[in-house]
Amino acid sequence: MLLCALGGLLLLFSCLDVWYFLRGVVVVVQAWFQPPVSDVLAEQCVAGRVLPHDLDYMGHMNNARYLRECDFARFHHYMRNGIFKTLRTLKATMVVGASTIRYRRSLAFGEAFDLRTRIVAWDDKSFFVEQRFVSQGDGFISAVMLCRQNVLRSNPESILQLLCKRKVECPDYPEDLQHWISFISASSQALRAQSGLEDKTGAQEDKDK
Repeated sequence: MLLCALGGLLLLFSCLDVWYFLRGVVVVVQAWFQPPVSDVLAEQCVAGRVLPHDLDYMGHMNNARYLRECDFARFHHYMRNGIFKTLRTLKATMVVGASTIRYRRSLAFGEAFDLRTRIVAWDDKSFFVEQRFVSQGDGFISAVMLCRQNVLRSNPESILQLLCKRKVECPDYPEDLQHWISFISASSQALRAQSGLEDKTGAQEDKDK
């Protein structure tokens, strides 16, 4: 019986990233019991520390771990400001449409950091989120990530209208965000051209005329 249980656990851990799902549940439960954040534009902060399983061959946090930590910080952010609850009400969901991270200084083993998350702006399809890794030792911003969170089966304006019971004005786009959105648009156009989608679309438009 014990061998069967151990075999089942081994199979489970070999097929799924079990720790990811367990940590996700823990993060959501913790956020559930924390005070709600009524300001959807407010920055929220979660504390972290570089542990042994975060390390790469050079002894500091590996690149993939930054993105993983950002996932959990966004779960926490959306739970506390009510966006997750509003998504369920609207039967909508969100997926990451694009992300870019800039590494400025490595986080060393045992180093404590704050991961600060905020919604910067939005358009008719997506929220744009900024996340910063800030060293607790000296306040240095070790890494910064921009994330485009695409909304499916709804839109940001409807979510904010239902959540805040009023129209929320979108802040001005920072210059770096404008450049990043332009890069995404240019990349999409180039990829469509490479796959021949633009030619097919153009031919269909000419046919319709």
